[in-house]
Amino acid sequence: MGLASIGSPALWAGFVVFVLAMLALDLGVFHRHAKATSFKDALGWSLVWIALSLTFNALVWWKFGSDHAVEFLAGYLLEKSLSVDNIFVFVVLFGALGIPKEYQHRVLFWGVASALILRAGMIFAGAAMLAKFHWLIYVFGGFLVITGIRLFLGRNTHEDPGEGFALRTARRFIPTTPVLHGEHFFVVQNGKRLATPLFMALVLIEISDVIFAVDSIPAVFAITTDPFIVFTSNIFAILGLRSLFFLLAELVDRFRYLKVGLSGVLVFVGLKMTLVDLYHLPPLVSLLVILVLLGASVIASIVASRREDALKVSVPAP
Repeated sequence: MGLASIGSPALWAGFVVFVLAMLALDLGVFHRHAKATSFKDALGWSLVWIALSLTFNALVWWKFGSDHAVEFLAGYLLEKSLSVDNIFVFVVLFGALGIPKEYQHRVLFWGVASALILRAGMIFAGAAMLAKFHWLIYVFGGFLVITGIRLFLGRNTHEDPGEGFALRTARRFIPTTPVLHGEHFFVVQNGKRLATPLFMALVLIEISDVIFAVDSIPAVFAITTDPFIVFTSNIFAILGLRSLFFLLAELVDRFRYLKVGLSGVLVFVGLKMTLVDLYHLPPLVSLLVILVLLGASVIASIVASRREDALKVSVPAP
């Protein structure tokens, strides 16, 4: 027996058609030619994706009630916040591989498109496993608590993707060239098909998304076990990831305490999942806790950055 869901076959089909249409519109109309994404364009698209997400949230409220709408919003905020940490990986990755700004959107587009398929598979598999083996909910909960603690302990460390194990392993199996060839992922040289740095960046983005999804999908299942809500909140967060990247790429270092807030959220939802059979926390309470933890970390980051900037201004250059 599967998990209870508000998603009828028509709703699933309609949402998938909507996503495919938006992806086609994005690459086929608005980003047909390679160009650097400006801050203004990134801000505009970020607002568009947020507006679409909130509109969908309102439709869920109107059609299925406040509890499901609050679950969607909590899942969406959680996924969106976790994706900010992923943005740092993208920034370092593009810098390490020397990917120009005008080609970064193309890499992120195909990374997001393949991530949608990956997420769908992981969500359906997770839902099927939870429906068949209820005890896995305790395993997922414990995993999230451990992940939250590890995130807190490693909040000041970052791995360089350009020197990482994943890239070295990929290069062993994929013939590559270190030279960019425009927006092409592959090039033929001396009769041999070689992957360009653009394709290697795509490979690393896919690997980072797998790692990211292993944490984020169980976290949303801790908020709701409805596969449709889990899937739609994930997908809306991912669809807005590209514009969010170009919006925050230069500012991501300023969110210094975000990992502290995220670690608190992961521990909270992990404990909530572990104790679900003893006490069911109302969706609104979960949403408020997530908002408080994330909001406090963002405000603390902004205050710390402004103090640092003020000190730089007040201390004269030698």
